[in-house]
Amino acid sequence: MCAPGGGGGGGGGGGVPARGQAGAAAEPAEFIRRAHEFKSQGAQCYKDKKFREAIGKYHRALLELKGLLPAPGEQERDSPAAPPPGRLSEEQSKTVEAIEIDCYNSLAACLLQAELVNYERVKEYCLKVLKKEGENFKALYRSGVAFYHLGDYDKALYYLKEARTRQPTDTNVIRYIQLTEMKLSRCSQREKEAM
Repeated sequence: MCAPGGGGGGGGGGGVPARGQAGAAAEPAEFIRRAHEFKSQGAQCYKDKKFREAIGKYHRALLELKGLLPAPGEQERDSPAAPPPGRLSEEQSKTVEAIEIDCYNSLAACLLQAELVNYERVKEYCLKVLKKEGENFKALYRSGVAFYHLGDYDKALYYLKEARTRQPTDTNVIRYIQLTEMKLSRCSQREKEAM
């Protein structure tokens, strides 16, 4: 079932306390656990075709993780020894990154189910996934779809062809490549006629 709240027992009516209230007292493992819980609830909402609720759950999961990963460049300055108190271990960092990738991928999937799709947002989420995991088939495919609908056919074709190298027989990828190539040939035809 798509759970409406933040789980049973313990938390106040609003579920998870604001980060400021929890402060440094909450262990990173607790934030990760809650993020995983929200991600799982989001997945169930998606299966139940409750896409708006799923989007909310995935956003809550990402909010739980916000601030757990160091800012870019921060890791290099720190010594590679044991993490200081409140910092993530290597295993925790990998878990956080995996949850983020899953959430952004799932958010893109939810947005693509909407009646009016926000392709700009789909593109944004997919590019976040690809920044962390450049080989991710779903993010490559969805990026291609987003760029196609945003009218950037060159980029669409690039991402779709990258997706096809991962899964050469995927009929959706093949269909979008054909659609994109048709758009590109029409565009070049118009350019020739304009000369």
